[in-house]
Amino acid sequence: YFYRKGKTPRRPKKPSSNEKDPVGVYCRVRPLGAEDKECCIEVISSTTIQLHAPEGFKTNRNGEYKETQYSFKKVFGVSVSQMELFEHVAKVLVDDLIRGKNGLLFTYGVTGSGKTFTMTGSPGQGGLLPRSLDMIFNSIGAYQAKRYVFKTDEKNGMEVQSEVDALLERQRQENNMCIPKATPSRQRLDPEIADMIKPEEAYKADGIDEDSCYSIFVSYIEIYNNYIYDLLEETQEDAIKPKWNGGGTPVRQNTEFIPPQSKILREDQNHNMYVAGCMEVEVKSAEEAFQVFWRGQKKRKVANTRLNRESSRSHSVFIIKLAQAPLDADGDNILQDKNQITVSQLCLVDLAGSERTGRTGAEGTRIREAGNINQSLLNLRTCIEILRENQMCGTNKMVPYRDSKITHLFKNYFDGEGKVRMVVCVNPKADDYEETLLVMRFAEMTQEVEVARPVDRPICGFTPGRRHRNQRGGPVDKGNNVSSVINHLVYTLPPLPSSELSDPHDDVTLPRLIEALQNRHRIRQMMTEEYNKAAHMMKSMLQDLDNNFISKDNFIHEQNAKLAEKDKIIQNNKAEIERLEKKNRMQEHKIDILQKTTKIYEDDKRSLQQELETREQRLQRELSEKRRMEQRMHGVVSDTQFKWEKECTTTPVRPLHRRSRSAGGEKWVDHKPSSSLDLGTVLQPVIPNAIQVSAPNEKALSKCDRYVLTHQEVASDGEIQTKLIKGEVIKTRGGGQAVQFTDIETLKQELTTVPNRKRKSSEGAPANGDRSDGAWTDVETRCSVAMEMRAGSNMGPGYEHHGITKRRKP
Repeated sequence: YFYRKGKTPRRPKKPSSNEKDPVGVYCRVRPLGAEDKECCIEVISSTTIQLHAPEGFKTNRNGEYKETQYSFKKVFGVSVSQMELFEHVAKVLVDDLIRGKNGLLFTYGVTGSGKTFTMTGSPGQGGLLPRSLDMIFNSIGAYQAKRYVFKTDEKNGMEVQSEVDALLERQRQENNMCIPKATPSRQRLDPEIADMIKPEEAYKADGIDEDSCYSIFVSYIEIYNNYIYDLLEETQEDAIKPKWNGGGTPVRQNTEFIPPQSKILREDQNHNMYVAGCMEVEVKSAEEAFQVFWRGQKKRKVANTRLNRESSRSHSVFIIKLAQAPLDADGDNILQDKNQITVSQLCLVDLAGSERTGRTGAEGTRIREAGNINQSLLNLRTCIEILRENQMCGTNKMVPYRDSKITHLFKNYFDGEGKVRMVVCVNPKADDYEETLLVMRFAEMTQEVEVARPVDRPICGFTPGRRHRNQRGGPVDKGNNVSSVINHLVYTLPPLPSSELSDPHDDVTLPRLIEALQNRHRIRQMMTEEYNKAAHMMKSMLQDLDNNFISKDNFIHEQNAKLAEKDKIIQNNKAEIERLEKKNRMQEHKIDILQKTTKIYEDDKRSLQQELETREQRLQRELSEKRRMEQRMHGVVSDTQFKWEKECTTTPVRPLHRRSRSAGGEKWVDHKPSSSLDLGTVLQPVIPNAIQVSAPNEKALSKCDRYVLTHQEVASDGEIQTKLIKGEVIKTRGGGQAVQFTDIETLKQELTTVPNRKRKSSEGAPANGDRSDGAWTDVETRCSVAMEMRAGSNMGPGYEHHGITKRRKP
């Protein structure tokens, strides 16, 4: 075949059915917490829920509350059991797995909505994962191959080796002590995972192919910050921590962490994606498989956030791989043909919770984790949107599976490699309303995507029933033998003589026959008597035995009554022991959670202490640098002060030159506000060469040397007082003008009709009683009084002095 340059060759199409099934999306509502008061989700029917906007959250422009409804394949309320959820969601996927078909199951939702509980469960309430394992081993337990008969080929395939090779490998592994021991009893299990499933809740698949042998392999990975890590590797411990050198700093820059070694996604010969180098453990029981899962679960990246004490910071993928191969024609051994091996897998994915960093109180590493989680979930939504658009609109857009590890790993499922189902977990509390809306929209969109139905695995062509056909033995016919004691006794009697008669008058044969018969009759009578005696003796013995039996029966009844009482006591003790053991397991579970939380807090404390020490060192450096800067600045100030002192002593200070007022060359800016009142006084200030303005401006100031402001105010005696505030216009270095105020003149007038309210304390009434004005009542004298002061003068407005008396014209 020749392909055009620059294009990827088209892969051969796999046989697929034309029928398609939509992605099955289920909704599970978590019970409302005790501390939560407002509920924003209502289950309307078995397939529909309704969202109510919480109090104070307006969604419409008119300010009304908005109610929206969303439909699912099935809605599980707060009272649904784990068993009922498994029966509707995961049981069909397990049936398909045993029949050679793949399956994918997601749990999706906001942080704290119950995804991990739905997938894993708790003691006494096992989730989807332990129930799936239990159903698988309940179905194929009697038809499992011995360990190491099936073997992985490290390329996502399986091989079959002979019983001898498998035996040798088992012995070799036992010598190396690497084989995972199956737990013989529930007592050896971790208390957190013991009694996950009750015996009465066990399921078993129907229609198992008894002419095949089966083997289960499990693997457990997590996708953290878009890196893939194997949780079953023994060396996978604190791999996310950076490498430090002897100086106490990371090898790279302080803000850049060294990413750990991530697993690589590859494509096998059937174009299925798989994690290269991932450890696959062969398990032979549900307890052993769940023990392996729990060993990896303890290595998952969890952190304490404001929303959840043990928030999952990564996507976890638990892969159950079922290898099955038919027996040969004799029904004794597995067919040694790799092409006849059928490998199917069920992927159980617990997605990390979508969250807003503002609500979680995340900082530093938690913010980066939340960003990567939200980005991977956004890539998943994008792939679903483009898939739906291609199917509904007939477009052929490329689905960006490679933008995220979680979508790249499961791209084959959306292309028709297996059945896809999703459980959307929601928390009805009001704080999660906005995130729940986004989850509902994504779930509604996912239901519109259709996935091709997987084809059935081919039949090997051998005659069915081979396993039981060559088995030897069977039910034994226990028919009664004909021989009996009577027949035996008949054969022991004397034989009869020859009775041939040759003559009717024979007197020898008949008497001989009569004698023999009489002899036999006598012997029979003797035997009958003996048998009667023996029967009588037997009867008496049986009566004695019967009496003894009755007495023994009475004694047994008495003992049974006592045993029943003892049994009740034992049952009560067992119930009490079981209650105490369950309580002990719960306490151990809480202790383990507290230990994990303590470890998380200690890690946070250690990192904060390191950060505090780093900041203290940085602060010390800054303080020392500040002291050095202060010393340098003090030196610079001292040098500058010395320089200016030296210049001031050597250079005489030139006083400001003030032009004489009598020169007449000054030009004034007469600033008289528009609000000034005309008092109608005779004496008015006359300013020659003045530019009158109502508001100062730069143009007027640039043409003048002096500035005067007319200000009016009410004096203490109720009269209007006028102040003339004078100043000099100075050119500034920047090319502008500045006004330096130098003098204030106060002009005041009094009416003669109004008595003077303020008199000098030294003045008094004349002796003759006549009222006359004092020294200040002379009009000419009063008119010659003015007040003048320089800026900075110690004289305040309260000080007055006489001006020069004006000379009248004749």
